[in-house]
Amino acid sequence: MTVASTAAGGIRYPIEAPPAEGGAHEIAPGILWLRLPLPMALDHVNVYALDDGDGWTLVDTGLNTRRARAIWERLIEGPLAGRPVRRVVVTHYHPDHVGLAGWFQARGAELVTTRTSWLFARMLTLDEQSLPVPETLAFWKAAGMAPDLLARRATERPFNFCDVVAPLPLGYTRLRDGDRITMGGRDWIVRTGDGHAPEHATFWSLSDPLVLGGDQLLPSISANLGVYASEPEADPVAEWIASARRFMPFARPDHLVLPGHKLPFTGLPLRLTQMIDNHIGALARLEAHLATPRTAAECFPPLFKRDIGEGEYGLALVEAVAHLNHLLKAGRATRSLDQEGIWRWNRIG
Repeated sequence: MTVASTAAGGIRYPIEAPPAEGGAHEIAPGILWLRLPLPMALDHVNVYALDDGDGWTLVDTGLNTRRARAIWERLIEGPLAGRPVRRVVVTHYHPDHVGLAGWFQARGAELVTTRTSWLFARMLTLDEQSLPVPETLAFWKAAGMAPDLLARRATERPFNFCDVVAPLPLGYTRLRDGDRITMGGRDWIVRTGDGHAPEHATFWSLSDPLVLGGDQLLPSISANLGVYASEPEADPVAEWIASARRFMPFARPDHLVLPGHKLPFTGLPLRLTQMIDNHIGALARLEAHLATPRTAAECFPPLFKRDIGEGEYGLALVEAVAHLNHLLKAGRATRSLDQEGIWRWNRIG
């Protein structure tokens, strides 16, 4: 493994190549970095195995797919040396992180996560829908989804958690903000954040400069901040910025952050500043864009500054609503519902 060159602004990537499928990098003593595939543009998720002596603690799991399960069987017999996975720690409830937690539980592992993550994951795995529910269709329409796309999606089976998340047996161990947990021969303090997922757990080592960041602390991409029909008035942008500011007093330049995607990195104080500034800049561009009344679907250009394909459309739409909600709650924009049931957003002044 070689050390990558210093990136612009002081973010550094100590390891420039991820582990191969079925392989592992020892990223720190007693901590293995593993990687599982995802069937999307962001084509991987990082997971970590922490050596507890008589077995392993996993941080996140990947999706519940035949391919991922086969990779895990190879990992257990290979880099994990045949020792059992005794505990699975889930940073947050999104499928690429919790997908195989129940599979490991069925093999005897303990599930450890925040209460919000467990409740969301268990609820969503039990909430299977053959077609989008009326509330979702109304939400998409109000956001300005194109009529032909809306009509087509109304007839298609939507994404369901149970498609890629293994059933979760009853029972888990709760993590809270400020808790301490021992993993891989270290004591870690739990610090939770919000915005990308409520009560997202991060883990900060008390004995060396290591942070397990999940999707709350990513190096070169922005975590999706989305609003859905389940909570249409939410303001995850405010929650995300507030979380980044809460982490600031604890962040050190030499922290090696082990993220849920992309490469481990140092330069966390700068990265937190970038994460905040990224959304402040996007909000300013969006506010200027609202000089003419717009639907959420018409707000992609100032937010993403690139073409959005159909595969990315859903995530882009919920992120656009999130930023519009923030401007509304901050008193920087207004909205009105037209006769067709579509919100039109306009800046104030």
